Amino acid sequence: MGDSVPPSEPDQRSVAEARRLALRAHDAQSALAGLGQERIDRIVAAMAETAARHADELAAAAVAETGFGVHADKVRKNLFAARTVYEFIRPMKTVGVLRRLDDRGVVEIAEPFGVVAAIVPSTNPTSTAIYKLLIAMKARCAIVLSPHPAAVDCIDRTVQLLEGAARRAGAPTGAIACMTSVSLAGTQALMRHPRVAVILATGGMGLVRAAYSAGKPAYGVGPGNAPAYIEHSADVTKAVGDVLTGKTFDNGLLCSSENSVVVDAAVAEEVRREFEAQGGHVLSRAAVDALGAALITPQRLPHPDFVGRSALEIAGRAGLQVPDGTRALIAPLEGVGRDHPLSIEKLCPVLSLYVVEDWREGCERCRQILQYGGMGHTMSVHSRDESVILEFALRKPAFRIVVNTPATLGSIGMTTGLDPSMTLGCGGHGGNVTSDNISPRHLLNVKRLAYETRTANAAAADLGAPAGRDATASDGGAEGLPAGLDGRLVADRVAALLDDRESRAPDTSPRDAEARRPVSGDASPVSFVCEEDVRAALRESRSIVIGERTIVTPAARDLGESRGIFVQR
Repeated sequence: MGDSVPPSEPDQRSVAEARRLALRAHDAQSALAGLGQERIDRIVAAMAETAARHADELAAAAVAETGFGVHADKVRKNLFAARTVYEFIRPMKTVGVLRRLDDRGVVEIAEPFGVVAAIVPSTNPTSTAIYKLLIAMKARCAIVLSPHPAAVDCIDRTVQLLEGAARRAGAPTGAIACMTSVSLAGTQALMRHPRVAVILATGGMGLVRAAYSAGKPAYGVGPGNAPAYIEHSADVTKAVGDVLTGKTFDNGLLCSSENSVVVDAAVAEEVRREFEAQGGHVLSRAAVDALGAALITPQRLPHPDFVGRSALEIAGRAGLQVPDGTRALIAPLEGVGRDHPLSIEKLCPVLSLYVVEDWREGCERCRQILQYGGMGHTMSVHSRDESVILEFALRKPAFRIVVNTPATLGSIGMTTGLDPSMTLGCGGHGGNVTSDNISPRHLLNVKRLAYETRTANAAAADLGAPAGRDATASDGGAEGLPAGLDGRLVADRVAALLDDRESRAPDTSPRDAEARRPVSGDASPVSFVCEEDVRAALRESRSIVIGERTIVTPAARDLGESRGIFVQR
């Protein structure tokens, strides 16, 4: 066997930071989980207000650091997260009793998932950070962000602003954090840390696969490669305008951005003329080949030098002459796959264009495009024929099919009634656990309190099976059944419990080991230490004496050693 390569110093720093922040977040989690709904809502409101107030500053920082996108559109994305997402999650109940199903004798109670590891991309850095921080705090989940190395500063600035607002509103120290020494090894260490409960991964497929292999529940989002179908009954002027709006929004950086246009032959020439009139430039065959060679790498990925750039910049870098004012480059293609490089997700204002005979051929072409890198994600349909729209909804392997609106904006809930979100699940088609737009609900576990609604004998009788014991036994029969579930009483008891937990929430801020009460020289080692023993010692500012035979649970050891609580004898 060959010698293993030792980790580099940057990797060591990154891994150490990931472990430290994960432990700190875990220490804060119990205090955060003990807060009531009113306090949580104050924290989230303060964070949203701060994000909105700094939306322009953070957008400028993102463009300056990454070189991607359009400043004005990044402002809109920041405000979308700070206002639209916030207004959607604001009335959500995420603490205590969520609902009472009195007819079934069931009470549903919210329980936070736990510490979140959030991976944030360079394409949408500040808006994704705002969104993930808001939904995590709404669900009472501590969160540690791992930013893309190309966007560390703007993401860290976002976290600093919102963490300060959250702490001033009552969030515990350590509940929000951001890695600043970032490497792949550090990100993997964060995702695999035993104190991390769930992963929110937004980024390339390699990173998303790493999240799924970390041994934790994970919400991952892959590529989009969204097609837009323009059927012959569509309002062509609006359809073309919507496609260009979606394709050029932040220079095509959202994963739900339109990447291809599929057009019925009956309106193909009208669509071409409308594209040219609205700033789209249709390329010649030679120009398509030149652009494909420059834009797409041998690994079938968009070249980083073209990602998030304007159409004019892209044309210049590819050696193409296009008119001033060109908003998007449009590449007519005959097929989908490796022989057609521009048929993949491009993350810039470049559209592939396909002409089909009718909706059936269009349906098949859209399916091929989605299979080549966008399964389960998004597509748009522009049509006035409800039967055609329904056929696409029934047949297409996409879980967001938006109608007569830009795919980019409709998919995230900016121009449709979909849940506002910056993380879009791709379901089973895309290898994801959900097809939903991710919200605080996905960071909650639901505990269910279930009362008996019929006796075991009654259930056996309903099934036509022999009863397990005599009907006169102590399960009471019909007369022994409760008259009904008093939902108000259950809700009051749960609320009282939560209020008590909040009032007794321990101070989880780090304490100076020197400030603890000294341990007498004759103190004997204890025989067993659990996590609650360590927390009690922290609250009482005392140490715990342990010896060779002391049994210390892993959770107690992690917490105790990080706080210097143990005295070895």
